[in-house]
Amino acid sequence: MSKKPTASEIDGVQYRRAKQWQIILYACNGMVGMSIYSLINLASYSASIGYGVTTIVIGYILTCTRILDGITDPLLAFVYDRVNTRFGKIRILLIAGYVIEAIALFGMFSAFSSKGFGWVTFTLLYIIYIIGYTISNMTAQTIPPMMSNDPKQRPVIGVWTTAFNYFVPMLMMMILNMVLLPKFGGEYNQGFLTAACIVCLVMAAIGTVLVCIAVSAFDKPEYFAGIQKREEKLKLKDMIDVLAHNKPLQCYMVSNATDKIAQQTASQAVISTLVFGIVIGDMGISTMLMVISMIPSILFAAVGAKYAGKHGSRKAIVTWSYISMAISVVTILFFIMIEPTQIAKMMSPAMIVYVLLTLALNGSNMCITTANTSFMADTIDYELDRSGRYVPAVVTGTYSFIDKIVTAFSATVAAGAVALLGYTTTMPQPGEPCTDAIFWVAMIVKYGMPIVGWICTLVAMKFCKLDKEEMVNVQRRIAKKKEEARHAVIMEHMQ
Repeated sequence: MSKKPTASEIDGVQYRRAKQWQIILYACNGMVGMSIYSLINLASYSASIGYGVTTIVIGYILTCTRILDGITDPLLAFVYDRVNTRFGKIRILLIAGYVIEAIALFGMFSAFSSKGFGWVTFTLLYIIYIIGYTISNMTAQTIPPMMSNDPKQRPVIGVWTTAFNYFVPMLMMMILNMVLLPKFGGEYNQGFLTAACIVCLVMAAIGTVLVCIAVSAFDKPEYFAGIQKREEKLKLKDMIDVLAHNKPLQCYMVSNATDKIAQQTASQAVISTLVFGIVIGDMGISTMLMVISMIPSILFAAVGAKYAGKHGSRKAIVTWSYISMAISVVTILFFIMIEPTQIAKMMSPAMIVYVLLTLALNGSNMCITTANTSFMADTIDYELDRSGRYVPAVVTGTYSFIDKIVTAFSATVAAGAVALLGYTTTMPQPGEPCTDAIFWVAMIVKYGMPIVGWICTLVAMKFCKLDKEEMVNVQRRIAKKKEEARHAVIMEHMQ
């Protein structure tokens, strides 16, 4: 039996590939991000218990700092461009980012908490945390395009990342709520917050070390070089140029940002209350679905990675968006045709059908997420081919800025939706009567808004020409230009 040809042999491009263990260790970045995420979800408790901040003020602080978080993302590009040491760039930034956020979080949850300090101290510590988080998180996002430009391997990186991003929050939830919380009387008190902080920071530290090991082979000057003869320091006009002329990035921002605001709005607690607590009549269904969908979702991600590797990231995004839309339409029709409270009856036909629809929808969304991960790497390579500059932090930072500004409104949209139902001074509670208005608002926000997001994705991708064939051409042009640049340097030294 003849050996199956590699992507390099098929496309005529000498792709670089990461080893499997490097991909797995890089995916341990999920241990960093999700551990910190689990801790920062307790920030409102820390503000109240440790600093005496009222609920309303907490809301203002967290909203304003989220906007600041979006602003700092593109600014990291200037730091990223200038950090060049004999120990590399990526590892220095990852470690520096972790140290900054760890100091801030330890101060916020333990060192300064319940010591008589007020909201000013809490806010300053939160801002320092955001700076460290930005350095760590945005640097990690630039690693995948360096590890591999093989179109078949890039989606695999997304699968492992997805797996860790699923398992780590579940693990942390079990540790915090089932192990630590009972040890402190089942209450969110200062002792619990301190213990939670230590556990999460230790987990994040382990993840940071593992990611540094994974990237050590790629954290070298040659992996950060563009294809210009001489490169100048990054300027603001370079960032504007990327945003104005990198069309695949523009399409990706429209596609992913509209999807995310729809998904995040639909996942708001108040919308879950409408769907599960009132329309279906059992909030427990929500938790059950989250648990049983974990393994199938990761398996779907593997299927999505294989499809993206074969057909390209752009086509994968388009295909799975169509599938997600179809499943969402069927789900809405299913709710219309049945009595929704039947779903709450264990092992009833209605429950089985709804679980299957939800698993299919979650799985399809996971395939889109996997394709998005590899498509972001494609836009970075496209920029290298277009401008000759290797500026991954500019591409990821520009996208992240737009993404966070847009998705910051998800809570506002959800609040506006329930306000239309008359919940202006109170919030909907499980077990309340289900009216026609509640039913349709729940359906529109939970399933209708994501459909609108996928329509925006399909429209955006119509204007994006970065399909699999064009990405092969991009890699060929990059390889050719790099070879020409190397030859020019050799000739210059010989003269």
